[in-house]
Amino acid sequence: MTTSETDQDGPLIPEKGDRIAKVLARAGLCSRRDAEKWILDGRVVLDGVKLTSPAITVTPGSIILVDGKALPDAAPTRLWRYHKPAGLVTSHRDEKGRETMFDKLPVELGRVISVGRLDLNSEGLILLTNDGELARRLELPSTGWIRRYKVRVHGTVDADRLKLLEKGVTIEGIRYGAIKTELERQKGANAWLTMSLTEGKNREIRRVMDYLGYSVTRLIRLSYGPFQLGLLERGQVEEVPRKVVREQLGAAAPAPAKPPRPARAASPAAAAQPAAQGPRDANRRRPAPRS
Repeated sequence: MTTSETDQDGPLIPEKGDRIAKVLARAGLCSRRDAEKWILDGRVVLDGVKLTSPAITVTPGSIILVDGKALPDAAPTRLWRYHKPAGLVTSHRDEKGRETMFDKLPVELGRVISVGRLDLNSEGLILLTNDGELARRLELPSTGWIRRYKVRVHGTVDADRLKLLEKGVTIEGIRYGAIKTELERQKGANAWLTMSLTEGKNREIRRVMDYLGYSVTRLIRLSYGPFQLGLLERGQVEEVPRKVVREQLGAAAPAPAKPPRPARAASPAAAAQPAAQGPRDANRRRPAPRS
């Protein structure tokens, strides 16, 4: 079986070819980083030869096997919003045996990859996709997407000290970019803040708040770029309509499909299906979850 199949979002492998790790990620098997590890582990065979390096370009005529199995037919790129509850790990496997959010997702989603992560005790919006390459692109700081959080801290907050974060800070040799922080309310020994950033380094909010002398007691992600948590209940997952995905992702969206071959043309019944709802319905701003 060759991997030149096309889906509704474009070819799995462009005519000019592409890097093997990117192709595996595009197929939804894993992330590009995981694909490179699989190759180094000897799990990937190209045209009958076991690969030892990811620095390989493949073409639509290449025969690729992973663990002895051909790549699945290309599937349309899909994106979901998921409300991660606190207490779940965001990796597929946990070395400590803790429960992961993937253990809780509906089986019918198939294999999906998270766009960014939230730590064990954080909650809120996680984007999921079946396209590993898309997940990698959406995580890049170059997208300029703002991640917005609602944060509860212990301590009496000095609003002027929060302004220190607007220019970025360096903590133990790690540089954290600008974070816009606003004090919503102070109630006794606790305060609620809204924080917006574009990088999202590991445990960034917890570390910068600890640097200012405040301990984070609750952290909820409200939005990731144009996508909102909205009224999703904890543990609920909801697909973003494909029309909205294309409108919101812009240059990051998968390439438009090429005209289908006559043998694979859509049936009249399929062509008559109604279009997905627009972004106004799917992504309108909604109240933040109650504390």
